[in-house]
Amino acid sequence: MNPSGLALDVEDILASLRPWIECESPTHDAAAVDRMMALAARDLAVAGAAVEIIPGRMGLGGCVRARFPHPRRDEPGILILGHMDTVHPVGTLAALPWRRDGGVVYGPGIVDMKGGNLIALEAIRALIRAGLTTPLPVTVLFTSDEEIGSPATRDLIEAEAKRHRVVLVPEPGHQDGGVVTGRYAIARFDLEAVGRPSHAGSTPGAGRSAIRAMARKVLEIDGMSGEDCTFSVGIVQGGQWVNCVATTCRGQALSMAKRQDDLDRGVARMLALSGTEDDVRFTVTRGVTRPVWEPDAGTMALYDLAGRIAADLGIPLPHRSAGGGSDGNFTGALGIPTLDGLGVIGRGYHTLEEHVDVASLLPRTRLLAGLMMGVE
Repeated sequence: MNPSGLALDVEDILASLRPWIECESPTHDAAAVDRMMALAARDLAVAGAAVEIIPGRMGLGGCVRARFPHPRRDEPGILILGHMDTVHPVGTLAALPWRRDGGVVYGPGIVDMKGGNLIALEAIRALIRAGLTTPLPVTVLFTSDEEIGSPATRDLIEAEAKRHRVVLVPEPGHQDGGVVTGRYAIARFDLEAVGRPSHAGSTPGAGRSAIRAMARKVLEIDGMSGEDCTFSVGIVQGGQWVNCVATTCRGQALSMAKRQDDLDRGVARMLALSGTEDDVRFTVTRGVTRPVWEPDAGTMALYDLAGRIAADLGIPLPHRSAGGGSDGNFTGALGIPTLDGLGVIGRGYHTLEEHVDVASLLPRTRLLAGLMMGVE
């Protein structure tokens, strides 16, 4: 089946996408994420899927699993894996409203990754309208906490992926049209400094500032970055009263490496920072980790299929291993053939300039439809 013949309309796709973008869903706002999941669940049900809402845990939002009708429904098939949480807090629409400016459309989460999730659904809709049945059954899993490392959904993702033959992840595509066949390993860390309080005006020297100690550690951690492993501190929160020498300061750090051994050494370096200095106790605790995903024969065979489909569509499709984690780390590391970066192409994600290139919508939808028809 040549997906170039599928009936698709870019204006219809944008009309379907807009309500998703205008339903803000930051990870830590469980109610907001659940509203987004309810919206997606309805659209999936209207498209013909049997939909389940899987309750959230750890104070986070729930997930949606949708199974489309198929003669071989209970056999291993194709898993479409995406997340509906974003980094944008509720209220971002005031600064980044849905708007179209020539060949681009702006909005929070439009690239990472609601746009990709929507075109995956649109590809399924187009196949159904054409009366086509995919060789393998298709399941969609939308999760709620990818932006914080998937602490509450990793077990769900891995369990669901093991029931499928391949995994397609519509995370953002690269600017050159490329897809992702591997991802770097990532570890997160919780940081805490505990000092000694005193009055900041009358007896500042009697205290030991946790904020000052954390600032020194931030510079030390950032200075540990090298070719093999990078380190960065992204969150710092400390103190309660400006007239008190701060007793506590907390932060979060991230480390990334192309190879698992390099990340393991980086983790050891981070944990070794724990200790007491100048009466301030500094503690590093390991948080969630994404394993390295290195392309294997199964993933490369899936990529080769995608390459043939792209060639028929007349679009480029280079591939690479990439930094920045995704839930594809988990499925790829399990040895399940996984193709990532299949979503829309745009720029500025995680910023107030996030936008999608409208010209990417139809080709990427056709590519996803072709993969669903091509995997046997």
